[in-house]
This record gives sequence, C-alpha cells and structure tokens, in this order.
Amino acid sequence: MSTKIVHIKGVKIGGGNAIVIQSMTNTDTADYKATAQQIIELADAGSEIVRITVNNPEAAEAVPEIRVILDEAGYKDLPLVGDFHYNGHTLLEDYPQMAQDLDKYRINPGNVGFGDKHEYNFSKICKIAAQLHKPVRIGINWGSLDQDLLTEMMDANTDNSDREVIIAAMVESALRSITLAEKEGLTDIILSVKMSELPDMVRAYELLHSKNTGYPLHLGLTEAGSGAKGLISSSAALAILLNQGIGDTIRISLTPKPGESRTQEVAACKQLLQSLGLRQFAPQVTSCPGCGRTGSNFFQELTDLVEKHLITNHPTQKDLKVAVMGCVVNGPGESKHADIGISIPGKMEKPIAPVYIAGKLHKTLTGENIPEQFLKIVDDYVAGIN
Repeated sequence: MSTKIVHIKGVKIGGGNAIVIQSMTNTDTADYKATAQQIIELADAGSEIVRITVNNPEAAEAVPEIRVILDEAGYKDLPLVGDFHYNGHTLLEDYPQMAQDLDKYRINPGNVGFGDKHEYNFSKICKIAAQLHKPVRIGINWGSLDQDLLTEMMDANTDNSDREVIIAAMVESALRSITLAEKEGLTDIILSVKMSELPDMVRAYELLHSKNTGYPLHLGLTEAGSGAKGLISSSAALAILLNQGIGDTIRISLTPKPGESRTQEVAACKQLLQSLGLRQFAPQVTSCPGCGRTGSNFFQELTDLVEKHLITNHPTQKDLKVAVMGCVVNGPGESKHADIGISIPGKMEKPIAPVYIAGKLHKTLTGENIPEQFLKIVDDYVAGIN
C-alpha cells in the first residue's frame, strides 16, 4: 500500500485506506444524458469512482451537464474522472468549466505529444491540475508507451530481452512523469502501469512498487478480454499483487457482450476484494459443486434460493457466511465453519438435513419444506445478532 493519501472528494486512495473500486463508461460522452445514466448505474452497482472519455469539444461541453444531472440525482459526492489522450492540454485550457467540474484527470504520457511537444504538453496538464487542486492519474499503457523513451532504453539495454526492456521502460516513464508533475507543483498523483500480458503486468507493478514513490497505485490488466477470460485473467493478476500489499484502487476491465451491462466489472471487483478478505460487500454463500454423491439438484436450487433471500432480505449483513452443502462428505465440516450451514442428504444417505449454527448442531430438518424451514432459521439468526 502507498504511504501517501490522495483525496478525491470524499474518497481516500492510499495510505492504508480500503481498496477503492472504479469503472469507466462506454457511452459517447457528448450524449450527456446517456452518459449520466450509465454513471449512475455504475455507482449504484458499487463503483466508487467513475471515469469518462473527454476526447473532443463536444465531450468537454457535456461534462458540466453530466455533473448537474448527477448532483440533482443525489450523486453529488461521486468523483468524476476525465480520461484524456492526445489533446488533453488543449481541452483543459479551452473548457475551464469542464476542467473544474471533473474531480480528477487521467493522462497517458505516451500520447500527450511527441518530441519537443511531449514535455510541454504533459507539464501543461499538470500545471492546470495543480492550480485547480485536481488529482491526476499518470497512466502508462504498453499499447501507447512513449516510443522515444522505449528506443532510448532499447539502445542502452541490448543485453536484455525486449520484454524486460519494455517493462523497465513502463516504470521509467512513470518515474520521469512524476518528476515533471512535481515540478509543476502537482503532488496528488496516482500511478498505473497497465499491460495485457498477466506476468508482465505483475512484474511491472512489482518493479514500480519497489521504487518506493509513496504514491498510490491503480491496478488493472488492460485489454483483458470478455467473459471468463477477462474475469479470470484480471482476477488472477490483481490477486497476486493485492496479496503482496500492492495496489490502492482497482478496475477489472471487461469487454461486454452486446447489450450486456457495464456493471459486471464492478460486481467482479467487489467479489474479488471480498474473496481476498480485503473488503466485505454482501453476505456470502459457500456451496459445493456437486458430484456423483449428490442425489438431485435440490441443493443447487436451495443454494440459489438462499443467495437471493440474503441479497433481498439481509443485504447489510456483509460478514454473514452461510453454507449449503450437497452431501455428508464435506457438508457437516463446511457447515460448522460457516455462521449457519445446512447439509442436504446425498445418495444413500438418510433423508435428513442437519443445520449448524456457530459450529454446533442446531437442529435436523426433514420433510418437504426444508427450504422454508432453513430460511426461517437464517432470518431468526440475523434477528438475533441485530
């Protein structure tokens, strides 16, 4: 974790504070109504920071409109981040209301300008941010890494593999950018070194972390993909780093299927942090996958029923753990480890379902209304701890 804390409205990033979840819209920002609606959806799903693209004058003009909609809808404290590439130095200067209404800027040193323009444009953005007291994420991405810097480092490191040099150049870009930003008086900085290959991304963050800049790190596996690939790859990469104490804010970037909700990546972040024991968001159900011993799909149906019941009726019981198991092999043991657990009889087992509370046998359920009986026990348990 970083030693420095960056404040973005009421959100604290770094300094041992809780890992912050963020996401990004995929609407045309110029369509301010659609963009504001998606921001609200992401916020309701649990995104604590939302980033939007600001790529042209129309998008810049839409930002104040978006801020008004959010404020009037009750999202006044939600931090809004502007994502700038290529022309951020121009847009921030030409649209001062946009620059003011954004709570944080994200800039990529690899595409702010080339040659003599690179340092000038980058410094100009940092100067505006410092004057307006806006934090900045310096986001290095290997798909748009500063080619002048990469060429310089390739020439100076001919004994190393290209991959090693690219990773080192990612980190060097972040370090040089810090120096330029600090010269302009900017000290509210967040860093990221995103790559799409999992081992390389992990190594880049480990290397940057070892430099002890003190600045918070935003974690993400860029271009992770869609579906199971995106979820698994991102979760694996972030888990490796978070378990080392590296990272202060995260995003799981997923390619949504057509018509699929953007909020899926927020749900993935929440589940990852909860699985790692870093944050609690909702009651959790432990359930077995089933095997040849499980005599029916009854335990599967009960698992689904319990999960929906907990979310609907007890969403604030974030530390509650319930086990729904399908046979005697691991059923009683897992049930004892949960706050409340039930072991459904499998093949060749007696038609009884023992229920455990706090590690001890509470009662044994029988009959056709086991689901109703068990949910009543859950409700009574929650009522007893409140």
